[in-house]
Amino acid sequence: MFEWVASPEAWVALATLAALEIVLGIDNIIFISILVGRLPEKQREPARFIGLGLAMVTRLALLFSIVWIMGLVEPWFTVFGMEISGRDIILVGGGLFLLAKATHEIHNSLEGAEGGETSVAAAGFGMVLLQIAILDIVFSLDSVITAVGLVDEISIMAVAIVLAVIVMLVAAKPIGDFVDRHPTVKMLALSFLIMVGLTLIVEGFDVHVPKGYIYFAMAFSMGVEMLNLRLRSKREKQAQPVELHKPYREDSVEQG
Repeated sequence: MFEWVASPEAWVALATLAALEIVLGIDNIIFISILVGRLPEKQREPARFIGLGLAMVTRLALLFSIVWIMGLVEPWFTVFGMEISGRDIILVGGGLFLLAKATHEIHNSLEGAEGGETSVAAAGFGMVLLQIAILDIVFSLDSVITAVGLVDEISIMAVAIVLAVIVMLVAAKPIGDFVDRHPTVKMLALSFLIMVGLTLIVEGFDVHVPKGYIYFAMAFSMGVEMLNLRLRSKREKQAQPVELHKPYREDSVEQG
């Protein structure tokens, strides 16, 4: 099973696939970071850890049921001359969910009410994990199909997925804290999720969008925002950044 360990080509494939899995996991990290931000501080780290653990378990489960995954690519039925597969249904459904969720988060952040203990029930620990699990399936499906297209050895794919999730675990908290501290970055991250959701929908209708375009747009937008943050930090005393509404505030509970 691990005969590839002695092959330099296999190690190159592993490094390439692990890097690709990390890149494909960026949108997953953003989604998890925004969702766990709705929870009290003491619940965020466990939710983040469990959410990324679910991502790894989902990817490995899909990987080891690869015959079934490949079957999802086969057409199930035809609508108006267009062949619809199980993969298409999952991608379109996940894309619609992501569009609705990101739009809802933008609304709550800009026009929603401040929250206290009563709001935590609406964004409970279990509900956050359920939403993470739903999107993990969509993101994992795309990730596993990509892995299968690049590498033949299942063990290499499994190691690459585990390595990618470990990196995501290390990066998730700093990214989540950074997004939470900067409202403009949070709005940008939610915009990324809308773009990813739209991409999933069009992919579900067999319109291929090269991932390079998506990640270039994300990287360019984030680069511009980093410049804005740097410039704003120099005049921070003169103008404070706008403060977004939060579904849960520690101080609102203390004051109550």
